[in-house]
Amino acid sequence: MNIFEKLDIKTGINACGTVTRLGGSRLPDEVIRAMADVSKSFVPMHEFHKKAGSYIAGLLGVEACCITCGAAAGLAISAAATMTRGDSQKALQLPDTTGMPDEILMLKAHRILYDQALLLSGAKIREIDTTLCTAKDIDTDAIKSIDTDIAKDKIEKAITNKTALFVYVAERENVQGSIPLPDIVPILKHHNIPIVVDAAAEVPPVGNIKKYLDIGADLVLFSGGKEIRGPQASGLILGSKEIIDYCHINCCPNYSIGRSMKISKENIAGLIAAVELFTQKDYNRQMSTWEDMTNQICASLADRNDIQVRAGYPAEPGVQPAIILRAYIKPLKITAAELQQKLQTASTPVYVDIKDDEIFLNPQCVEPEELEPLISTLHECLDLV
Repeated sequence: MNIFEKLDIKTGINACGTVTRLGGSRLPDEVIRAMADVSKSFVPMHEFHKKAGSYIAGLLGVEACCITCGAAAGLAISAAATMTRGDSQKALQLPDTTGMPDEILMLKAHRILYDQALLLSGAKIREIDTTLCTAKDIDTDAIKSIDTDIAKDKIEKAITNKTALFVYVAERENVQGSIPLPDIVPILKHHNIPIVVDAAAEVPPVGNIKKYLDIGADLVLFSGGKEIRGPQASGLILGSKEIIDYCHINCCPNYSIGRSMKISKENIAGLIAAVELFTQKDYNRQMSTWEDMTNQICASLADRNDIQVRAGYPAEPGVQPAIILRAYIKPLKITAAELQQKLQTASTPVYVDIKDDEIFLNPQCVEPEELEPLISTLHECLDLV
């Protein structure tokens, strides 16, 4: 019996993607072997942590890297780093921020549930509201221009001697109230305010690894346990060597707020192996495979008269990576929530997400051999209605 059988937990097919609530991604054999190999040895963790970060930075073509136990931990460590600026005594003082700049600027449109992690450092978030009431007779292009100009002015006025950093959330960059990162960078660079981009689930495309740094961000954060396919409890802070050095001071195994965000030698080794594989992967081929899977799902359901089915891409924020083609199914005899429940309690559970009156299936974590049982389960659940 495996551990799930011992605990009477049924496993299923993950058609949601690399979500934490289902355990992230499926680890390649090379990652599992790397984790098992280091589990039998002892090593100076400070040295292993830093050298592993340098090695990963080289693989990804960035200046520096600090490994964390997840992207949310990366938010907390980045905030601590930019407040303490290399002062180890201040790092030990946190979350007491007395004597430090401790305000984090964020666009109001970029507030997400994960930004609570920033507050663990002792920092305070200061929202910048870019919402405007604009005259009806101004054309759309003019409105966009005015919004951006006024938003930039609001950012400028929000900067004080208490400002420690600016956090930009990549998944929110196209929502109403957001403005493009290139418009923000010059303002913050002028005031020497570090820019941290939360891009936790923003791969693929692989180009996003360097995109935000190339635009001018100082740090960018990624989950190691999503498309990179490393251990679920792993993450990457990439960017400026100076600020990455500050991150190390605040990160495990040092004694700061990061001490409670422990990174095991097994997770570090697994993440190294995962990044090696990630940099070698043919994503043109992978994207084609995912597209074929989605089209097969849609084709297999096309003749049913109790649903409407289509292939498409998510338009709403927070559903990442947005470039992977999904299958959208609108049931006509039951609600989408009822179909979702039937699927996850089926003899072969299939986990799907829901948006309004549709369920949608992401092929990112579906193995080719799972496609046939996934389609069979869809038909079985619809036939029961």
